[in-house]
Formats: sequence, structure tokens, C-alpha cells
Amino acid sequence: MLEVLRKIVQEVSLAPDLKSVVDMLVKSIRHAMQTQVCSVYLFDADEHSYVLMASEGLNQEAIGSVRLSAGEGLVGMVVQRAEPINLEKADEHPAFKYVETTGEERFSSFLGVPIIHHRDVLGVLVVQQREQRRFDESEEAFLVTLSAQLAGAIAHAEATGSLGRIGEPEATKVELHFDGVPGSSGVAIGQGVVVAPPADLNSVPDKPAGDIEEEVESFAAALEQVRSDVRAVSLSLAKRLRSQEQALFDVYLRMLEDNALAGEVVARIRQGVWAQSALRDVILEHVRKFSMMEDPYLRERATDIRDLGRRILAYLQESNTRPQEFTDTTILVADELTPAMLGEVPTDKLVGLVSVHGSSNSHAAILARSLGIPTIMGVVDLPYTKMDGRELVLDGYSGRVYVQPGEELRAAYAEILRDEKEQAAELQTLKNLPAETKDGHHIPLWVNTGLLADIGRSLERGAEGIGLYRTEIPFMTRDFFPSEQEQRQTYHRQLKAFSPRPVTMRTLDIGGDKSLSYFPIEEDNPFLGWRGIRVTLDHPEIFMVQVRAMLRASEGLNNLRIMLPMVTSMHEIQEASRQIGRAVLELQEEGCAIERPEVGVMVEVPAAVYQIRQIARLVDFISVGSNDLAQYLLAVDRNNPRVSDLYNGYHPAVLQALRFVVREAHKEGVPVSICGELAGEPGGALLLMAMGYDTLSMNATNLPKVKAAIRKINLTDAQALLKEVMSMDDAEMIQQVIARRLAEQGVAQRYLPFIPG
Repeated sequence: MLEVLRKIVQEVSLAPDLKSVVDMLVKSIRHAMQTQVCSVYLFDADEHSYVLMASEGLNQEAIGSVRLSAGEGLVGMVVQRAEPINLEKADEHPAFKYVETTGEERFSSFLGVPIIHHRDVLGVLVVQQREQRRFDESEEAFLVTLSAQLAGAIAHAEATGSLGRIGEPEATKVELHFDGVPGSSGVAIGQGVVVAPPADLNSVPDKPAGDIEEEVESFAAALEQVRSDVRAVSLSLAKRLRSQEQALFDVYLRMLEDNALAGEVVARIRQGVWAQSALRDVILEHVRKFSMMEDPYLRERATDIRDLGRRILAYLQESNTRPQEFTDTTILVADELTPAMLGEVPTDKLVGLVSVHGSSNSHAAILARSLGIPTIMGVVDLPYTKMDGRELVLDGYSGRVYVQPGEELRAAYAEILRDEKEQAAELQTLKNLPAETKDGHHIPLWVNTGLLADIGRSLERGAEGIGLYRTEIPFMTRDFFPSEQEQRQTYHRQLKAFSPRPVTMRTLDIGGDKSLSYFPIEEDNPFLGWRGIRVTLDHPEIFMVQVRAMLRASEGLNNLRIMLPMVTSMHEIQEASRQIGRAVLELQEEGCAIERPEVGVMVEVPAAVYQIRQIARLVDFISVGSNDLAQYLLAVDRNNPRVSDLYNGYHPAVLQALRFVVREAHKEGVPVSICGELAGEPGGALLLMAMGYDTLSMNATNLPKVKAAIRKINLTDAQALLKEVMSMDDAEMIQQVIARRLAEQGVAQRYLPFIPG
């Protein structure tokens, strides 16, 4: 049964559109389960009903016309309960509804299973038989398993089919939305431009053909180059291969003939699409067909066809002389964004970024935040190859992408954009004013940085220091570990630019979702694995080179602070402190005029929270990394879009832990800062200030908003707000109360992220 399951899932996942998906599904399930009927009902959002989309066994004229609302009939009951219903005599059940056109009066037994994706019931899978019997446990389990595995593929196919074609009348287009993880806050409205890595068939974007004859010629030239390559390889290996192996090359050449794959591609181009997507469609269709074959030898040919397709695509991409066109409101879309992709677009034309994969901590997301570009990562359900040329709206606050927005939605976000521009101009006037409450409480606002580009933006916004300099960024942009001298030069530029303001440099923090191509860390559970201080203490040669570079960079400036990431024990602090002390002595002996800098730790794991008094006795300062701390407290990977809605910095447990840390550390007389996303939200910043945090560190883009909120309120009012929310047990209610209280205190709503319903 597992093999049958694998085959059905594979077949459906390769289907080109929704109709093909559901048609394949009902045929395959009916055959596999040996039933008389298999049907699929899918939700129609416009009609708020479940439509019979495909069936093997029911009357074909019923397909597309039979509609049932949630709770109506047995199908509606499956939807309402969101669980399987297995009946021996379906027509005797109170919920049974006879629909004459279906012809289902001939069938007695009924098994219906919901198709659920992200908690939404997309539809219902139904099997029926004439004989009166309950489907057994293995049959029910098979259908439930299949439904769970196919829900994503069905959602993807449904979304792709709803897009319509570029150039169709606006009235025929459907407004869609897809959820991901916020990578950089803000709002963007623009046109999608899909970028793809070289020779990746699955990433080729849909585009119309500019000049059909030119596309045909381009394809013919690429095809001839691949034919030439195959002949050359065949000739070079002729003496070493047996005749049957040599015959494979003849098979490849026949595949590339005009009346085979090549002819299909040309026919597709003449339908009006560019050569690359024509090639993609033909190759993937043949891959699908061969993958489904019973014969192992023939099934293996799917790999050969894909390889030939990749080779042709590589030549097509190489010969494509048509420059990539970027509109003035370009939103870059990719399977996985890279910094190099960002560099391809003129910065004055780039307004937003969308990545199907990747996290908010990826290098591309960090770069986007430093540039202030709204970004959404991990939009796993987005049919991104269909996004080229489509109008998109990005909500970088909620992590939502709207495709083909309607007039009302577009107008709402256009208003937010205007508001943001007005706000930016207004907040610029606060640059030289202190972050001070109306009753005179001052709290320093620092920035989180990692790139040289951040320096100017941070100083322009009035940053009073750097609370987190991510030293791993220079490591991520290279193909090998940077030398001590290279690191010294990089760090010196940061320290000098901010002097005499303090600069807190975090030692190398790799592992988790931050990897180096030249130092791979392969783990089943990387977030609980070898990362942060654990890596550098295991590799003192890396740690000592970095610490020496930091110390040498600070010579004559003395504004360096060193921070240790991912600390969980006293031993880690003691060992790191010993090595820092050794580096100081070495450099002093070498004649460097340096002093031992302040050394602190990041509190990111629950273990550190409950040892905070002991930790405070060993360090000069403490900084809370609220992003990771919330992640570990809530057992939620904040970069996983499937559970990202469970990640919330305002969760009562997170707020309790944050207050506990600052209270306990202050008992030892140690200053405490915080450098997570919560500090960059006006409401979160006011709560943290009320808790007693000495410094708030955030992205430079958010600093003016936080400063404006602080200057609008009294410390006593912030403390009253904190007291109110600490008695609450629901994160969403806490956020609602914060928004309401800030509005009452005169903090304008536009200082807070606004997410339309």
C-alpha cells in the first residue's frame, strides 16, 4: 500500500493544473481501493460551497454543477466536523441528501475524508460502493493519509488555476493571498519579476514570447549545441562502453529529434510562450509520464529526460541576450533569494522581495532589512513561476503576499504607503532629539547591524550605539574563513564610524539556519545542535583569530564590547572569558595599546533565564535575544511558515521571562539590553522600557518609530500598561490592549504596524 501511496502522490504532484490533479486523483484512488466511485469536492470561495470537481463512478453531467454548503449532506457534514465519516448505509443517515443528477442512489457505503491545508477544509475525498459495508480501518487510514499528503499539492494547483493568464481582462482575475514569514517590515505595491537560478527547470518563470520566430531559432540553436555535446561524449567513451551502454547515446539523440521532444517544444512556442517555459512544460510532462511507468528501466529514463532538458535550458539561458526588464516598482520573486539576485536590480526600482524558501535570518533578509525593503520569506504555497508580470501587494508586517489585488485592497495599501512616507519625513525631525519620555526618562536606542551599508542608515536615524553587530555576515559573503587582518579591517570600519558610541560585536554565531558553505553543519535538529558559542569553543583557532581581530580593530577607539551567543552554562562563559583574556595579553605583549573590553552574553535559551543571577556575576552586561528566547520558550520555529502564527513575542510566558531576566540581573548591578524584534515595535519597546531594560536595540528602519512612541508617553503610563498586560493570559488580547492604550495616550496609530482585515 505504501508503494501505491507513493505513486499517487508523485503522479498528482507532477500534474500541470487543477483539473489534471483531480482527474488523476479519482482515477488512481478508485483503482487502488477497488471501489465503484471516487469523487472530489472542492471549496468555491465565491459561492461559499463545495463543488463536485471530479468523479469516477457518478454521472459525468453532475461534475461542476453539484454544490453543497458546509453542513449540507454527508459531504457537508465531513466539512463541518473536519473528520472522516464512514457509513454502511449512507442513505439511511439523517444528514444524507439525495442529488438526482449524481446517480448515487445505486451506492450504499460511503467514506468521506476532509482535505485540510493550514486548518482550512479545502474539500472532501469520497469513495462509495454498492454493497452495504463499512470501509475497513486500513482503507480509511489509506484515504486519510493520502488526503493529508495531497492537501498542499491541491492548494498549489488550485491557486495556480485561479491566477488566470497575464493580459486577461481584470474582471476575470481572482484576488489571492499567500502567507509567509515577515523578513523586513513595510508595505510594497508593484509588479512581480521572477528570477531563477541557472539550469533549474522547476524555477523557469512563465512569460509570453516576444518574437515567436526568434524564440524558435534560439531553441534550435540550444538544441543543436546539446546534440553536439551528446555526440562528443559518445565518441570519447566509445572504446570504454559496451554496445548496449553506447546505444543510450543514440536514444538521447532520437529524443532530441524534431519529431520527438524538440517538435513538442516548438509547437508549444508557437502557442505564444517563450522557449524556456515551453521547454519546461514539455520536459516535465515527459518526466511525469516516465516516472509513473511500472518498468524500472523505463522509469529511470525520467532522469535522463530531465538531464537533457537542463542542458538545453542552460544553453538557452546563456544565449538569452534580451536584458531583464525591471519596472519602477519591481518586486523580486524567487524560489530562494540570494544577495546576488538583489544586486541585479537597480536599487531605485526595487520595492519588495518575496522568497518561497529561506528564513528571516537568511543573508538576503538581513540585507533587505538594512536597505529598508519590505520582504516576505517562506511563502511555500506561492506558485512563484506564475508571478512574472503580475501585480503584487506585500505586507511585510504580517508576512502576507496578495496577488492580483482588487481595487479596495490596493487602495487600502496605497493609503498605508502614503502614510509611511509622511511618517518617515515626520520622524526624520526626531534624529537629534533624545528617546525621552514626557516625564524625563531617557532610554538609549541602539541598532542591530551586520553590513557596512547599515552604518549610514543607522547614524541618519540617530542611533546611540550598536547593540548587536552580526559578525557572521562577513563570513557568509566569502568562500573561506576571513583572515585576522581582513576581519580587523571590517570591524575597524564599524567601530570608527560609531566612535565614541559603543559597538557590541557578537562572536561568530553560525549553526541553526545560518550556515557557511565552506564549513557545513549537517544536523537533524540544527536549532538544538552545534551552534553559537558551542562551535567557537570547539574551534579555538577560529575564536581566537576573531577576538584578536576585534581587539586590534578597537585600538585607539576603545568602544568595543564583545558578546557571546547561545550561552547555556557557566563553563562556556568562563572558558570564553579566559580565551579573551589570553588574546588581550598576547596583543599587549605584541605592543598593541588595547584594554580588555566589556564582555557580555546573549540570553536566548530558558537555561540562561534561570541562571541569570549566576551569569550576571561573571559578565559586564547582558543582552536578551528575544527572537530565539521566544522560539525556545514556545517550541516554535519562527522561520517555519506552518507554525509561524504560533510565534508571538507578546505571549505571556515570553513577557514573564523578559521581566524576570531584567529584575534578577539588576539585583547584581548588571545592565541589561534587548536586541530582538520586540524592541523594534513601539508597543513592545514601551513594555520593555517599563520592565526596566537599560537599552533597546533594533533595526535602523524601526528606530524613529520607537523614538516617536517613547516621546509621546510618560514612564508611569508605560508602567501602568505593563501592569495591565502582565495580568492577561492571551497574546492577541495583549496586543489589542497595547494598541488601544497607546492610541489613548496620543501615540498615533501610524506608528504601529497596520494590517487590514
